[in-house]
Amino acid sequence: MKAEYVNAFYKATQEVFKLMLDVVPEKKNLSVLEDLASSKDASVLLGVTGDLKGSVLFSMSKDTALEMIRIMSGMQLESLDTFASSALGEVANIIGGNAATILSQNECICDIVPPQIFVGSYRSYSTATRQTLLLSLDTDIGPIDVSLALKE
Repeated sequence: MKAEYVNAFYKATQEVFKLMLDVVPEKKNLSVLEDLASSKDASVLLGVTGDLKGSVLFSMSKDTALEMIRIMSGMQLESLDTFASSALGEVANIIGGNAATILSQNECICDIVPPQIFVGSYRSYSTATRQTLLLSLDTDIGPIDVSLALKE
């Protein structure tokens, strides 16, 4: 996977988190998963179509997700309910749209499929590609994993 694809999602995540949450995600680690992508308590899966095909999975702990929602809405939630799921999906959707815009500046035209939100116990997801890049991010509100399974 080309660095420009990973960087587009990293840059978009940084921009959205800074604007919406006043939080700056920093790269902690980049690794290759040869197997299934793991999720955490709260995960949002975005499909990608066009010049790139595949998916991007954003995963975080319940505490990180609830803090993100508290910052965005001012509401202190105790659980990842329907409102929380909708908010997480919207953040991922904005990140995906921004990443698609960044990619289009490099003549890579992509569309983002509406997000799927998964809340609950840990799960693993099979991807359409052989390899998935796991971008681990550190933030002041907790760690976030971005799993990129994209192919041209």
